Amino acid sequence: MASPPLSTPTALAEGLRGVIGPLKRRLREQADTGDLRPSQIAVLQRLEKGGPVTTSALARAENMRPQSMGAVIAALEAAGLVAGAPDPNDRRQTLLSLTDHCRTWLTEGRAARQDWLTRTLEARLSPAEQAQLAAALPLLQRIVAEQD
Repeated sequence: MASPPLSTPTALAEGLRGVIGPLKRRLREQADTGDLRPSQIAVLQRLEKGGPVTTSALARAENMRPQSMGAVIAALEAAGLVAGAPDPNDRRQTLLSLTDHCRTWLTEGRAARQDWLTRTLEARLSPAEQAQLAAALPLLQRIVAEQD
């Protein structure tokens, strides 16, 4: 069965969603995320990118109530992925950060996803197709770029 033409932005958007969703799922399957929920993974990613932060700042950033974020943090602490330390500027506050164990786990997961995707590209796409995909990357990057 032939794919429908992607001549309109609506059809193109539908086609992209139809490919990107399964690709994200396949990548997630390659790294063991255990029983972590999407909200917990989002917190780990935010801490990895932004560094130590308070629970209330995390709650604001993730559009959650502080009580809900507290439950997310408690589960991550129990799993040994996040630890708290007093804020050197305000000892009443606790700054949360990733544990060394978590950093290793994130690095290993990223490497597993990279390995799977590299092997899949090599096995399923010809060099010419790989070049076509490479040429499309700047366009995809523009789609997801933050706009000021």
